[in-house]
Amino acid sequence: MNPTDARLQALLQPITEPMAAMRAVLAEELATDAPAVADMTDHISRFQGKQLRAALVLLVGQATQNDDRELSTVAAIVELIHLATLVHDDVLDGAEVRRRVACVNERWDNQVAVLLGDWLYSRAFHRSTTLKSRLASQLLAKTTQKICVGEIEQAGGRYDFEMAETRYENIAGAKTAALYSAACELGARYPGDSGFGTSMASFGWELGLAFQIIDDVLDLTGTEAEVGKSVGNDVEDGKVTLAVLKTYAMADGDTRARIRDVYTLPDLEDRVARLREVCDLGPGLDYARARASALLTSAQGRLSALGASPAREALETLMTFLQERRF
Repeated sequence: MNPTDARLQALLQPITEPMAAMRAVLAEELATDAPAVADMTDHISRFQGKQLRAALVLLVGQATQNDDRELSTVAAIVELIHLATLVHDDVLDGAEVRRRVACVNERWDNQVAVLLGDWLYSRAFHRSTTLKSRLASQLLAKTTQKICVGEIEQAGGRYDFEMAETRYENIAGAKTAALYSAACELGARYPGDSGFGTSMASFGWELGLAFQIIDDVLDLTGTEAEVGKSVGNDVEDGKVTLAVLKTYAMADGDTRARIRDVYTLPDLEDRVARLREVCDLGPGLDYARARASALLTSAQGRLSALGASPAREALETLMTFLQERRF
């Protein structure tokens, strides 16, 4: 086990048993008698990674003293939806590697990958209909709508170097923070309501938005070996993320023209490397990291209303873990 995985496993110690129950439900939902689908689900089982969103359901549940027995199933449903978004994202991004193995669209093709993502969504929502409360179905249906809208808005914002930061955050939040927010809200609220539902939803949103900003930074600075997935996809696909927006805003006219050329000229190889050559990304990267840090500080403040517990301590440490991540 590498040091990062060992550190995360220690953080998740308070939820060892419910995480095991979550993984059992997840395995049930990935099981199928269709040989071709089974081959693919076996492949994507290596995409499951840290299972942070499922862990958030369970950690927030414990931190808010929600001990409902169906929370492990709710967490598995959240993780299924996350897996579906990964498969679809790789198609949209033209990615080749995920968790250091070939993406579904790379090993098979885009059409099959889209169908697999749809299958995962259907499994998630079918399982949600078996729960005693409709809360998870309703909230996660709204969340998947937000995710789709975020992806569509991002496609419409390609090559927009003067995008307002608020629009960038709305798009990044819809793509990523929405599911974090839903996971934390469900941990606090399921199966009914809770005085912590709103604050934990906001906690999850800030955590998820910080995660996406850091992810965008890693796409500019990381290597495939370090991050464990394809990098440089944002520039190749014309997505202008926060660090580039800030770099462009601070640049002179000639530098701005060179940045635009890196994004738009046909047949350029390794656009990220070219981007580093034509401009100093350092201040923009620092700005993005500072914004992620501010979001995590705000999120940490929301935990102050919770009583002391191992789960709350794990949530606080998890924020530091996410800020320092290189994966």
